Amino acid sequence: MATKQNWIDFLQQQGARNEGLDFGNLPEELLNAKSATILAPLTDIGLIRVGGEDAAVFLHNLLTNDVNGLSTDGVQRNGFCNPKGRLLASFVIWREGTDIMIALSADLHAAILKKLSMYVLRSKVKLSDASDERMLIGLSGPEASKALTDLGPIPTESLKATSIDHGQVMRLDEHRYMLALDASTAESVWRKLAVGARPTVLAAWHWLEIQAGIPIISAATQEEFIPQMINFELIGGVSFKKGCYPGQEIVARTQYLGKIKRRMYRAHLDTALPSAGAHLYAPETGDQSCGRVVQTSPAPQGGNELLAVIQSTCAEAGEVHLDNPSGPRLIFQPLPYALDVTTAS
Repeated sequence: MATKQNWIDFLQQQGARNEGLDFGNLPEELLNAKSATILAPLTDIGLIRVGGEDAAVFLHNLLTNDVNGLSTDGVQRNGFCNPKGRLLASFVIWREGTDIMIALSADLHAAILKKLSMYVLRSKVKLSDASDERMLIGLSGPEASKALTDLGPIPTESLKATSIDHGQVMRLDEHRYMLALDASTAESVWRKLAVGARPTVLAAWHWLEIQAGIPIISAATQEEFIPQMINFELIGGVSFKKGCYPGQEIVARTQYLGKIKRRMYRAHLDTALPSAGAHLYAPETGDQSCGRVVQTSPAPQGGNELLAVIQSTCAEAGEVHLDNPSGPRLIFQPLPYALDVTTAS
């Protein structure tokens, strides 16, 4: 049976290095992400399969979004919080037949699978590690839709999914797709897509996510942020009409009664690549951290880009530094959606 290790071995035969993380020319691959159609192995994402007749209800009662309302062709951003409303993980979920698939940061995969299992109790639910069953590929660019036409029907709307032979295609936004392919056919699909798309460093996919303002919770940022801090409600990751879930009271209170003092911003740095979880500082807060880095990537134009949760008044003042009060200064960049600054303080 094909496994994820077989997949990585195949990618290395295709020229990938570092377990499929890059194809040997970082500057060129990053530039390709900016204007060309690219193909990226999403080797840093883990998969969990949730089966059984109670699968949707089980997840609905635990996650931030309306899983009961997830259509058969729907793709949903979702979050899993601790009782204090802090995110344990961020998910992309979709239906595969009667099952629900969860994609999340691979460095959280084992811990979250174990955590979810603790809630099963008498529910008719089966949780399993699907990371060896399905291989994930990212496809993006102006010719991405065209490259997919030979595989079968493709989604025409963002956050929709279609079934193809031995897998599914999820449309994340206008030009980005994620494919979940049966391990036995992933290699042949990769070869077919590589005719019209350029194999690309994983960091290029991360750069595209940063451009889109889409955060991913990883081990470095676990339990640091409530959903609104990472703009999760602005990208469709939270339902305020559903029932209770762990942390729901705090998330709802923040939305309706409190003020969202920290928001996620996009920024550029001309210095070395910072780490997820790194602290940020501003004159307003002195030696006290005013925020944390969520995720980072090298930028095609040089330097690095990042998403960071920052105290809104500090971000609006425009002077925020990495690692210490006199560290490298962030250059703020626009997000593709508007922040609700009326609720920030």
